[in-house]
Amino acid sequence: MKFEELKLILTRLYKEHVRFHLKRIFLCLILSILIAGTTSAIAWLLDPAVKKIFIDKNQTLAWLIPIAIILTFATKGLSLYFARININIVGQTIAGELQKKIAKSILFSDVQTLDARHSGKYISNIQFDSAQVSYLVSTGVLNLMKDSFSVVLLVGLMFYQNWKLASFAVFMIPLAGGFAKNLGKQVGKATTKASKSSGKLVSFLADILRGSRMIRIFQKEDQENENAQNVITDLVNKNIKIGAIMLRATPIMEVLTGIMIAGFIFFSGKLINSGELGLNNFFSFLAAMMLAYQPIRSLATINMVAYQGAAATKRIYTIVDKPIRIKNEDHLPDLQIKDCNIAFENVSFKYETTEEKAVKNIDLQIEGNKVTALVGRSGAGKSTIINLLPRFYDPQEGEIKIDNQNIKKINLKSLRGKISLVSQDVILFDDTIKNNIAYADSSATQKDVEEACKFAAADEFIEKLPNKYDTLVGENGVRLSGGQKQRISIARAILKKSQIILLDEATSSLDTKSESIVQNAINNLIRGRTTIVIAHRMSTIHNSDKIFLLENGKIINSGNHEYLISNSEKYKSLYKNQLK
Repeated sequence: MKFEELKLILTRLYKEHVRFHLKRIFLCLILSILIAGTTSAIAWLLDPAVKKIFIDKNQTLAWLIPIAIILTFATKGLSLYFARININIVGQTIAGELQKKIAKSILFSDVQTLDARHSGKYISNIQFDSAQVSYLVSTGVLNLMKDSFSVVLLVGLMFYQNWKLASFAVFMIPLAGGFAKNLGKQVGKATTKASKSSGKLVSFLADILRGSRMIRIFQKEDQENENAQNVITDLVNKNIKIGAIMLRATPIMEVLTGIMIAGFIFFSGKLINSGELGLNNFFSFLAAMMLAYQPIRSLATINMVAYQGAAATKRIYTIVDKPIRIKNEDHLPDLQIKDCNIAFENVSFKYETTEEKAVKNIDLQIEGNKVTALVGRSGAGKSTIINLLPRFYDPQEGEIKIDNQNIKKINLKSLRGKISLVSQDVILFDDTIKNNIAYADSSATQKDVEEACKFAAADEFIEKLPNKYDTLVGENGVRLSGGQKQRISIARAILKKSQIILLDEATSSLDTKSESIVQNAINNLIRGRTTIVIAHRMSTIHNSDKIFLLENGKIINSGNHEYLISNSEKYKSLYKNQLK
């Protein structure tokens, strides 16, 4: 990362976050001055302590100076405590603000943007990168303030005691600064690589947790364990590299300090022998020089902290700055449903990850309050059509209309409020059955939920559970069977009371008995509503009012079941081989 980019990132971080915490940072600034002042006072007090107590043998000051030293240390400790408390609040608050921005970006981004990035990488941004930023704006900022003041005051004290020795000591500081600047750039690069490795690890863990059953049935435990070792080793090596770069400052600082102390002893010996430096001045100077060691070493690494934090901030801004292509626009009119007719007019769509169009010049006329089925082999474009209607994606060509209203020109919330989706991949939260169903309508009462469950044929199994509607379903409904999860999904759709129902292979993964129960629930759901259904089983397709046969993203025929069986060889073949 170049210095100009570093400056731009830190400037933006200041404008968007840090400046709102200036009162607390100013308090830390005052406390930092107090810390620096007390640190210098400790070194200065050795001057009168040596002269008055050990040389002049002043009995009064023999009591007062030690008391002053105790009070000085106490003041420094309390100041440092309150400074760290306040700056930590700033750091954690800003990290939380950035985490909220990432969460908002995830929630409001269009589906295609989310599909392009593994979920584990978002988790890494929230955990790893926000922690780096927090460290920068808390520990980094505090160290910059208190250590800068400490160095200035301690160096000032050193010049006060003897300008010749001080000049020699100050000569070493630019050498440490130049070395730290080079290390900072290396840390920035290493941190970026470590963040990527952290994202890979989180992604890998998410995959093996989600695919635990598949791993075991295919006996891939050893293979995945080897993959885990590789991913974790890669991250460990990256973190070791960061640590190694950070620690490179230590031997350099130690060598510089050694040279400084050796030179100091050599020159101070000459000055004491010549009478230019008193023994009391020597001890005070020595204390100031030793106390300046820690803040100088800290300031030598502040450049690395800045590059590390800026690299993390850049990765976060890459996410939050991603333009949202499909978003709600409040100024657009609400969708007005009259007949609930749906029209796809010359619609074409291509996913970003593929070269070929998923649907090509599709023209569909779907009658309101009727059941329309989409059939075809895998990859024909059925699910794409389903996903285009609620604007999970937008077509590159053509228009989609509901009652002659272009869905791109109506309020997105209004559009999605009129649509319910039931798919084979049921999404349930690790919460109670009641809350999972009421997710469709947060104002729903217990009675509303129970009525929806009756229509969905879910009440029968729910009532047999120990905690009934307050039963926790586990992560993604792991404690329920496939049929039970599907019925909860249908109950959720019923509770929403949408005019348009999308069924994406809702019964494909169920056994015959469960399918029969779920099919009855689906019939209750779709009664009197405009329904678009994708299914492989004939039980769902047979009674559709109209069927569209798709192949390679195009509609090749349409009609009811009897018509297509009589007039389409491809439908007949599909029916015999796949649907029957």
